[in-house]
Amino acid sequence: MEPVPVDQGDAVPGAPRLRVSYALEGDGAWIAQARHLAAAFLARVRSEDGLPVSTRAMEVTQLVVSELVTNARKYAPGPVGLDLRVADGAVEIVVRDGNPEPPVARDADPGRVGQHGLEIVMAVAQALDVRQEPAGKSITARISLSA
Repeated sequence: MEPVPVDQGDAVPGAPRLRVSYALEGDGAWIAQARHLAAAFLARVRSEDGLPVSTRAMEVTQLVVSELVTNARKYAPGPVGLDLRVADGAVEIVVRDGNPEPPVARDADPGRVGQHGLEIVMAVAQALDVRQEPAGKSITARISLSA
């Protein structure tokens, strides 16, 4: 699972400053690896680019990555793609999978064990966007880098 850096060249104002892509394949360890990749990405954003990344942003990003990748692994066939990019003071987490069906948040049920991932993501993300793609779907969650 090697990062694929994107040439940043002359960044267009408002366009993503930083972006990395990962293909997640293999056993269940990739959910933990995805969290670590997200944390390492934001650590680089903080140290190499000098952008402020709050502790909350770091924690929430890892949580969202974990929930979205877990759902992709559980409900979609084939590999999962994870893109992380920074633009306009936020990190955008994009998870692509091979299942074209959009996720559906369930009604609140305090007695239900599990299956709260999408509800959690919706509660902590500034924005959530689901798009159908030719080979499945992509889900983009936006998390502010500030506290």
